Amino acid sequence: MGIETTLPEESPLLPEKHRFATLDDAIDYYTGEVTWRQLLQITIISLGYFFDAQQTFIGIFTDAQPKWICLNSDCISSATTCTLPPDSYSWVSPPQSSTVSTWSLQCGDPIIAALPSTSFFAGAIAGGLLLSPLSDTLLGRKRMLVFCCLLMSVAGAITAASINIWMYSFLRFISGVGRNMIGGCVLVHSAELVGKKWRPKVGVFGFVSFALGFLSLPLIAFLLRENSWRFVYLSTCIPCVFYCLIVQLFVDESPRWLFIRSRKTEFAETLLRISSPERRRASATELSESINWDFVDQQSQETMSFYSSIKLLFQEKWVRRRLVIISAAFFCVGLAYYGLPFSLDALSLNLYLGVVINALMEFPASLIAFITVGNVDRRISIFGLSTVSGVCGVLVAVVMNKGLQMGLEIAAFTTAVTVFDLIMIYALELFPTCVRNSALTVARLAVNLGGAIFKLAAAAGGGDKFVSFGVTGVAIFSVGVLVSLLPETRGKQWSDLMAEEAHQRYQAVPATEGGSDIG
Repeated sequence: MGIETTLPEESPLLPEKHRFATLDDAIDYYTGEVTWRQLLQITIISLGYFFDAQQTFIGIFTDAQPKWICLNSDCISSATTCTLPPDSYSWVSPPQSSTVSTWSLQCGDPIIAALPSTSFFAGAIAGGLLLSPLSDTLLGRKRMLVFCCLLMSVAGAITAASINIWMYSFLRFISGVGRNMIGGCVLVHSAELVGKKWRPKVGVFGFVSFALGFLSLPLIAFLLRENSWRFVYLSTCIPCVFYCLIVQLFVDESPRWLFIRSRKTEFAETLLRISSPERRRASATELSESINWDFVDQQSQETMSFYSSIKLLFQEKWVRRRLVIISAAFFCVGLAYYGLPFSLDALSLNLYLGVVINALMEFPASLIAFITVGNVDRRISIFGLSTVSGVCGVLVAVVMNKGLQMGLEIAAFTTAVTVFDLIMIYALELFPTCVRNSALTVARLAVNLGGAIFKLAAAAGGGDKFVSFGVTGVAIFSVGVLVSLLPETRGKQWSDLMAEEAHQRYQAVPATEGGSDIG
């Protein structure tokens, strides 16, 4: 940061000008010990993941192929409803419980029936491309989270009023536009509210929240199974609107984002507000004067345009290299993470039971991630877990015993989720604050693309378990190989500006930077 002096630890509470050599030093001084205010805000922020999970997987139930039974001798149970007289069969659940039976899509083009879920992922990709610069530039973390949750939930609530598959798919697209940025905002915002000791661990709050949201879906769908699918949307989207209001009223903006935007007074006030009581005796002016803003002022003027953060991602060779490799790893994670739950049909499991089992596995995965993140290097842990997940995934396609298949699928999914959690934290640490959210959003686009591609691959394979689990196994194993090409980040000081990160790279040991990342 170009700061001239650093006072010893025993210096007065609020030191003289330019005491802090880096922003990390300032944040650690004021927020090194997590306060109840920080924990409350991190918990509130992390709930965004709860609603993200609900809208991501809601189609499993609202767009499910309905089951039917024969009513008379004209019906043959091995036939399809498309070849049977209308009075010879009946839906097991009310017709309005699924969009497929509501609009009689069961006999139409399969592509049309799959259009809503495809539109949602397409919207997520479009949203990431259009909105990702806003979080790093104009809106910041807090307002971006509120905007995206509001867009996703309002579009989801209006979805309940859809009159045909085309309106339904369009609204799912709009919902997807808002959804893609939520996960990145949650992780980045939470991590930027605490010091480096807690930074890798607070992401687990979001992962647990996502698991709870995922787990809530089969419960909601089961309770509303005799009602219209429209109530499932309303029951998941209306609470999210109130969540947006809570975030707006009770959550502070990221001090790191305020710092790189050179908003000095707001930065100091926010840092003091979330700090421990014994650190609050200083005034905002005194705190601001303890930071050297000269370099930051220059950089903020150069990076205030709407797409400046995206431009920065492609200016330097080392940034482009990291972005390409981490995006490829996220693509492979997406193939496995979305592929394994959607492959459950190949194992002939009950839909509600299968989703519940996979959702429950998110909890041990979060626990493993919490333990691993503070004790094992990122590349080693990701490589080891992705290898286990890949082997288990491939074995599911090979073994014939149903119980063993289920056990291997659970192991494969649990370790794949842990890899997903760890690589999200790893991606946060790879990029400086000025492009962190944009980089993470681009990587998350690759996750959505991986999920969409898996559905095409599974459809092309006719739902065959060798194709489904073979693809996911190879994909998740590839994640560990790709991550081995990137630098290690555990324990590394976070950079805020591109010049800081570049300086750290040239000081790093070449072996830790994956060779060509330096130079």
